[in-house]
Amino acid sequence: MSDTDITRLLALARDGEQAQLGAVFEALYPELRRLANSRMYGNESTFTPTVLVHELFLRITQGAPLSLADRNHFFAASAKAMRWIMVEHARQRGADKRGGRQVMVALDDQIPDAPPALTSVLMLDQGLEALEAISPQRRRVVELRYFAGMEFAEIAALLEVSERTVYREWERARAFLQAMLDEEGDDA
Repeated sequence: MSDTDITRLLALARDGEQAQLGAVFEALYPELRRLANSRMYGNESTFTPTVLVHELFLRITQGAPLSLADRNHFFAASAKAMRWIMVEHARQRGADKRGGRQVMVALDDQIPDAPPALTSVLMLDQGLEALEAISPQRRRVVELRYFAGMEFAEIAALLEVSERTVYREWERARAFLQAMLDEEGDDA
């Protein structure tokens, strides 16, 4: 399905035809599933990429209709929802077993020339919350790049800034998060 078709379906969903949002999910399901699979690590038997995407569908389609403009906006909203779902699940698991068997997230493709850093979703969430206090735009760039898998040009168009600005914000955010994760590792 083309980006134009996705935009048309999202417009129909905004205008009250909520079933059209289901058609968007159906069209983008393989991409959402691939994205969820790339973000989840560990041997969770109950929380799989499929469960994450299905939970995402339930959260986005329940309640008041979202005003999603196009494919990029859909993935931006999905990225934020996936982050919340993963954090909620990790907190629940941590509460059940005092921090045991949390869902793991790899930052190895984000931090070149560093050993693959494996950290919990909760640590990443704490880093993003700290980043929000410094620069909301950097946090948003990380969410869009990491959780939604968007390219720099797509993020630039969505945020209405230059691609170079997005790249600079990405580099600064990566350095901040890596320093924070290194500091957490030293404390352990």
